[in-house]
Amino acid sequence: MSLTSQCSKLMEFIIRDVIVEYLEANQLLKDSQHGFRTGRSCLTNILVFLDKITEWVDQGEVVDVVFLFFAKAFDKAPHQRLLLKVLVCLGIGGKLFDWISNWLLNYTQRVCINGIVSVWKLVLSRVPQGSVLGPLLFLIFITDLDLNVHNVLLKFADDTKICIRICNSDDVQKLQEDLNTLQEWQMADAI
Repeated sequence: MSLTSQCSKLMEFIIRDVIVEYLEANQLLKDSQHGFRTGRSCLTNILVFLDKITEWVDQGEVVDVVFLFFAKAFDKAPHQRLLLKVLVCLGIGGKLFDWISNWLLNYTQRVCINGIVSVWKLVLSRVPQGSVLGPLLFLIFITDLDLNVHNVLLKFADDTKICIRICNSDDVQKLQEDLNTLQEWQMADAI
């Protein structure tokens, strides 16, 4: 369990609300993402998915679906890469970027078991779970997952579905190309 002070959480709420408003107003988050967003949920993700699949099946189409899960994605988001995406995606600079950078880069943790504590260690990669800003930073981190993917892609946090109608061997190749693109994204971001 991660403990954060109330002052820090209050600051995170203020920063999160400003960034979310900016992201939504400028449509910087992809419609494919249903996790951690107002008016979207696991249910909306499933309904959009089922609507598309049902439409294709009703038309007599063959459908392929690949379910992806980026294991421990929250824990493996490299800080420098995340900060680059915050800067590029949002255009955030100045004191706000400095605050987010310091919040991520200077994070230390230790373990306490039965009253015995370990030494403090610097944390090099993670989106802080249990924090207010963590989910938003994770959305920013994976927002470019959709780039160069040509088939239907739906995300709920770190769970991803990609689906395609299969009419011929070209469609199978298109699905493979999208899977290759997702693998390249994963390798570039070292998740």
